[in-house]
This record gives sequence, C-alpha cells and structure tokens, in this order.
Amino acid sequence: RFLLGAIARLPLLLFLNRDKSKKPDNPSKKTDQKMYLKAGLLCGGLLFMAVSFQQYGMQTTESGKAGFLSSMYVVMVPLLGFFISKRVRKAVWLGVLLAVAGVYLLSFTNQLRIERGDLIVLMGTVFWAAHILMLDRFLPEVDGLSLAIMQFLVAGIIALGAALIIDKPELTQIRDGLWTILYSGIVVVGGGYTLQVLGQKSIHPTIAAIVMSTESVFAVFFGWILLGENLSGRELAGCALMFVAVLVAQLPVFGSKSPRKPNYPSLPADINEIESFQQTRD
Repeated sequence: RFLLGAIARLPLLLFLNRDKSKKPDNPSKKTDQKMYLKAGLLCGGLLFMAVSFQQYGMQTTESGKAGFLSSMYVVMVPLLGFFISKRVRKAVWLGVLLAVAGVYLLSFTNQLRIERGDLIVLMGTVFWAAHILMLDRFLPEVDGLSLAIMQFLVAGIIALGAALIIDKPELTQIRDGLWTILYSGIVVVGGGYTLQVLGQKSIHPTIAAIVMSTESVFAVFFGWILLGENLSGRELAGCALMFVAVLVAQLPVFGSKSPRKPNYPSLPADINEIESFQQTRD
C-alpha cells in the first residue's frame, strides 16, 4: 500500500515541478539529493517499523486498548522531544493530558490488563513518535510532498521484501484483498499520510500529535454515522475532551514569552551627527 501511495502522488509531484525541470542544474542539486535520500531512508524506515509493530500487536490485543496505546504518541512526542531540546509550552502539556484522558474514555470499556500485544503496540507508538519528530527535523529543509513520496517508497520496498520473506503471500490472497489494498494505498497512504507531512511542515510536532490523536473521535463519529453504532455518555465526554485538548494546545497564554523589545538605532553623539540622523529619518 505504501508503494501505491507513492505512485498515486507521483503525478502531482511531476505536475508541480514541471517548470523546475527546465532550469539548468546548480551546484546544490547533489546536496539536495543527498538530503532527500537521507530524509526518505530515516522517515520511511521509522514509518515501516511503526506500522509493523502496531498491526502485529493488534492481532493479540483488544481494539480499544490498541487504539488507546497507539494514540500515546501524543505523550511520547514531547517526552522524546525533551531530549533533543524541543521545548513544549505549558498549554501544550495541558492539551496532552486532556487528549490522553479523552482517548482513554473513547477506547476503554473493560478493566485494564497488560498483555503481550499491548507491549508490541506500545513499541509501535515509540516509532510513531520518532517518525513525527524525524519529519519535523527534515521538513524545514525539504519539500513536503517529495519527502512524503520518498518515505512511502522506502517503507513500501522494505515491507514488500519482508512480506516475500516472512508471509510469502499468494496471488489469490492479493486478489481477494485487492479493493482493500487499493483503498488503503491510494486514499489512506496517498491521502491521509501525505496530508500529515504537508500539515506538519508549519506546526509544532507535539501539536501535530494532539491533532492526529483525534482519529479516535472520527472513528467513533463515522461508526455512528455509517454503521449506526450508539454513542454512550462516556464516549461523548471523550470526544469533548479531545476537541478541548486541540483548542487548549493552541492557546498562547500559558508560558508565553514576553514580547521582544524593538531594536532602535543608537542615538548620535554630537550635533553634526544629530543633523545627519534627522536628515536620514526625513
């Protein structure tokens, strides 16, 4: 599905870069290629690890717990970011706590039990957090769409190799799941994952994690709309907390820095400089 996502977005990239291809090469082109290769390998490798651990763990744990643990990247991102000097405002930390509480209300209906699958999903969460931070590292230096396609190609090639070695899929299995593969590749990867990269280019990684954790809210919402599932008071409270978390994380009032003083020019020392200074201002 990652390869399909890359193929689906490649025509858009070629269309957007149609004018750049006519320009002569410049000395920095090789440097840019190395940067894209490095970013693609690191982000694509982390993406593959995150998805693999998450999906493997979901086979041996409850869906509610898997959803909750998967959303814990909302906590992992600021914690891992702390070790690389990524400052987080107090408002964002409050948003993190509200998001955790909201996801818990949405996901858990039974008593908490830690199982082997939970630990595997949690390991995937660590890789999701690392992936978000790695995107934040490279996005200021590279084009978002190009990076998205590059990481899809890397993750897809690794996943294809692993599938051929471990699972040995048969043609009938691929044929039976063809529509699911097409949907998850073109819509989920080519659409959702690409929008994540493009959106994260302009916001703090912790805020990005909080926004992405609202996937639990939309899962419940579309379950109500499309499948006719009932929403309990607990789930409604969880949805409310999630939306409040996103709003609170954007507030600048907690831990905001004092405004910078304007940098006025120094005053002249004698009368001649005063006249010259006045003429310059006029």
